[in-house]
Amino acid sequence: MLVIQAPNYSYAQDNSSSEDAYFTVRGSVREKSSYEPIANASVQINGGTYLTTGYDGTFKIRVKIGDQLMISHQDFQTVFHTIESDDRILIQVEEENSKLTSKEKRRLEIQAFNQLIDSADTYLTKDAERSNQFIVDALNKSLSQSQNAEAYQTLGDLYMFWKQYDLAVANYKISLQNVDNSETRLKLAKAHNANNNPSEAIKTYNAINFSNLSNYQQTVYYEGLGDAQLKNKQTTTAISNYKKGLKVASDYLIQPKITDLNSKIAQAYNVEGNPEEAKKFFNNSMRMAKKVSPKRAIEEQATVAEFNSDNKAYDDEIEIRKEVVEAVKGIEKDSIISNDSPITPQKQNYKIGNALILQKNYNEAISFLDESISEADKREDLEVKNDALRRKADALENLGKYDEAKKTFQEFMASVDQLYLKKQQEIARSARLARSIAESQNRILSLENDRALSKSRYELTEAQNKTQQIIIYALIGGLVLLLIAAYFTYKYIKQQRLANNLLALKSLRSQMNPHFIFNALNSVNSFIASSDERTANKYLSDFSFLMRAVLENSEEDFIPLKKEIELLQLYTKLEHFRFKEKFDYTIEVDENIDVEDYEIPPMLLQPYIENAVWHGLRYKTEKGHLKIEISPKSDNEITISIVDDGVGRQRSQAMKTENQKKHRSKGLSNIKKRIQILNDMYKDKIDVVIDDYQNAEDAGTRVEVTLKKD
Repeated sequence: MLVIQAPNYSYAQDNSSSEDAYFTVRGSVREKSSYEPIANASVQINGGTYLTTGYDGTFKIRVKIGDQLMISHQDFQTVFHTIESDDRILIQVEEENSKLTSKEKRRLEIQAFNQLIDSADTYLTKDAERSNQFIVDALNKSLSQSQNAEAYQTLGDLYMFWKQYDLAVANYKISLQNVDNSETRLKLAKAHNANNNPSEAIKTYNAINFSNLSNYQQTVYYEGLGDAQLKNKQTTTAISNYKKGLKVASDYLIQPKITDLNSKIAQAYNVEGNPEEAKKFFNNSMRMAKKVSPKRAIEEQATVAEFNSDNKAYDDEIEIRKEVVEAVKGIEKDSIISNDSPITPQKQNYKIGNALILQKNYNEAISFLDESISEADKREDLEVKNDALRRKADALENLGKYDEAKKTFQEFMASVDQLYLKKQQEIARSARLARSIAESQNRILSLENDRALSKSRYELTEAQNKTQQIIIYALIGGLVLLLIAAYFTYKYIKQQRLANNLLALKSLRSQMNPHFIFNALNSVNSFIASSDERTANKYLSDFSFLMRAVLENSEEDFIPLKKEIELLQLYTKLEHFRFKEKFDYTIEVDENIDVEDYEIPPMLLQPYIENAVWHGLRYKTEKGHLKIEISPKSDNEITISIVDDGVGRQRSQAMKTENQKKHRSKGLSNIKKRIQILNDMYKDKIDVVIDDYQNAEDAGTRVEVTLKKD
């Protein structure tokens, strides 16, 4: 047997390369006692470049700090070497008296595969790229379909954790193609549900052979099926399956699932509109959660507090949340609670303050909101701080403390700016992670293609002395593999295009909020400068309500048309409040239109109304009129018309200053991009036409938005 020793030998080189910079490292593989070179030893970067040593045992490979080299040969056990610098690598091997038997070699290969899968599991929640690289290495070591299935299932687990649900679905399916088992099918169904495809999830659950499931898997099956049915609005059926899962968990004393299923049954009853029945199961879940762990008990208390909030039982909600805040102090001594957790002190204090405001107990609410703001600052939780400042400003305004409310609102606006920057950074990080994951998935597909092609070439070489029929079958097999590779490549490109569109939409929505807030605050500032304080505060209160609604909708691609109409009514009211002498307005919705049947991108119509007021009606010498009309166009289409009899686009452009002419409307530009992306994703759902309204001196402008039903 040959034993590997792989020390680094320094050759006075500059080691200033950064961890992200690539460089070329040289190395050699030699026999220790004779210093003879070992040729044809394979050298591979985890999931990347592959080469072999030359006749003199040397190799040269491009790497970066942290990469792992895998050096293997038929005569010695595989060696893993981590790159720590750009020093030359010398690998010396020492020969022993005996050779490994084929059985021992296979045992070592299986052991190496298992070690790589274990490493992938270790880094799965910490470092997606590194975990992915270990899976690629494991696939290189794979000797059977069962190992392939395990590797692809682990890859699916990785993508599930990092919320790349479409890729998780794809890899669970590949795993099932290698080996069909119930565990992977359960994970595939859960991935479908997480990917907002509950119907496919239900179909996958129904296809599972229930008799092959263990007791624990049966509870997982019923719970997952209930989750998918609840998302599919099949509440009664979901409750039935939750109860079946609860019976199995109770019969076999699966304590964590007893707690989870009691809680989910309660939540489902609440969705169904049966709070009394929900209370019974919440009492059970809170009692059972204490047997699982202190943290699980606190989390369940927070869930019950949300239930009380939904049902306006504010006294009960406040009491429970106070208990949660105290209990969290105890468990934080032994564990760290991330800001994503629903039981953080800042979130609980904020929700206590919010409940007190709903009870009109403003003074006490402010103290809890201050505590929430303080905790959020300590933990750098900008989102909760932002919400708490907003509610504190509301409470101060209701108390008549307008100066303090104004100061708090200014702090809120500063927090909005900080939150905006943070969101931009998160988008950038998400984009980098998505690119990295896409590259890793592409490497895996390339690896599978290479392995498939290599196998085809080998089989073709071995079959040269066989009959023509066997050769034809081998060629057909190679063609099938190429077609499969082409299918997965096409699917990957389609998924990547969808991911890019979603990122672009999120970025454009993020830009719309600061743009809208900036324009609206200009209106507030101008109004405050020209009006009395009481009127200005009323205007500011209406504006803050509008802004809250806009921020709440900012994460959605579409919102109900009814909600958009409500926002337009409030926004138009505010503009009319400022320019009463310039225009009147009407909003008409045809009585034959069911606005519940339509959805529309948030903030789609507001910039057109803003342009009508600011660039058309504002410059009109006589009092103008703004009309917003929603009328049917066909059975599955409606037309939203925004019509003004202002000065028109040409006269408005001529009346602008030179500085104004240089300025491009960011709101309209973003809307154009959003419509283009949404039409690409949803097959021409939205159409916008802008034209003159009439043939007169004040030509006015007519904007027609055509919206299709889902």
